[in-house]
Order: sequence, then structure tokens, then C-alpha cells
Amino acid sequence: MFVLIAGGGRTAATLAALLVEQHHEVQVVEHRREVLLRLHQELPTEVIREGNATDPEVLEQAGIRRAQVLVAAMPSDADNLALCHYARTKAKLPRSIAVVNDPRNAWLFDKKFHVDVALNQVEVLASLIEEEMSLGDMMTLLKLRRGRYSLVEEKIPDGARAVGMTVRDLPLPPNCVIAALIRHGEILMPRGQTEFHVGDEVLAIVDPQAAEDLADLFGRRERTPAEPGARKEKREK
Repeated sequence: MFVLIAGGGRTAATLAALLVEQHHEVQVVEHRREVLLRLHQELPTEVIREGNATDPEVLEQAGIRRAQVLVAAMPSDADNLALCHYARTKAKLPRSIAVVNDPRNAWLFDKKFHVDVALNQVEVLASLIEEEMSLGDMMTLLKLRRGRYSLVEEKIPDGARAVGMTVRDLPLPPNCVIAALIRHGEILMPRGQTEFHVGDEVLAIVDPQAAEDLADLFGRRERTPAEPGARKEKREK
């Protein structure tokens, strides 16, 4: 895959290094002297193209018409929007990803400017904090289909509703698939008769609502005073 990255800031340089390591073709277009000096210390010379990415001639020389993906990572939101629009309407690029520098401009990064994916770091951080607070001990391992689905992991504690139940009898929420169980270091493929034990690590694919429902099934449950193991209150004489 050929990825054209407009801008050579820290995020762009790190992304370029990862893509090069994965053997993708990469071009990073940058014109700022101090940034170019750093890029030449971090990336192979052939990956770096000197020039202003807002100049169509520079983009053509960088091979924009061959690229599969444009990453617009300039320090100006206006430049990033203009780049995505140019990439789709003029260069017929199939996919554009843009960095949002100012969260107040996030509403502009949509289909009007041909932005397929907008990377708003404030929004991502807020989403992660909300997710961590709502899902308890459940851990998100991977985002799928632009974040609509996630691969999550939950270790079943003592007292969870799912303990002792089989996959067949578990009231799984819609849009939830149990992918695997890890028990004593061994991976088990879940079948209808597979029973959940304390300490099992469950891997599941879920959407946001299913993740909350699954966390309720597999998460730690507070015991009421009437349940075994709950602390008994002393009666007043």
C-alpha cells in the first residue's frame, strides 16, 4: 500500500516509521527546515520529500495519483481540509484521513470535504475515558470497522452472573459474538455446551451497547445482604 503523508510532525513521523517497518510505500511531504532535520534523523531519506504539501505540483511529484491513502497531518486545519478535498476531487484518491488540530473545527471534517476518517485526539481521549469508566474491568483490545465494533477481553471474577452458565444458556446481547475462552493458558473454542468458570478470560466482539451488557454478565457483581458471602448486618437489640 502507498500512503502519502502531508506534514511531518511527531504524529506523522511516528506513523511513517510504523508503515515503513510494515513494508508499505510511504512519502512524507514537509517544507519546514527544523522538521526536515528531525525527519532525516528518524526516517529513510527516500521516504522524505521536501516541499509544501499544499502545492499541487509538489503533491503530483510525490505521487498522489498512485497513492491509496492520504494522511493530512498539517498544523493547519484549513490545509488539512483543502488537502482532503483536492485528493478526492482532483487526484481521485480513494481514501483520506485528516488530523483535527483544533477540536472546535471538528464539525467541518466530514463528507463535504471528502474526509473519510477524522482523527480528533480530544474526542478519542474523551471516548476512551468514558469507555473505561463504563465497562469496569473489561479491556478493549482492538477497534473494528471505524470503531463501531471492538474486540474486548473480560476475566470472569467470582460471583459473576455468567459463572456456571453455558454459552447456550447465556443471555447474550444482540451484536455480540463470543470469539474464544482462555482457561489455564489454553485457548478454548466456545461451543453451546461450554461452561463459564471463574478465572476464564473471555474474548468477544461487541458494539458499544453489547459491551455494556456483556460487562454486566461477566463483571463483578455486588452481593446483597441476603446472598451467601455478603456481610451480615448486626441486629440492634
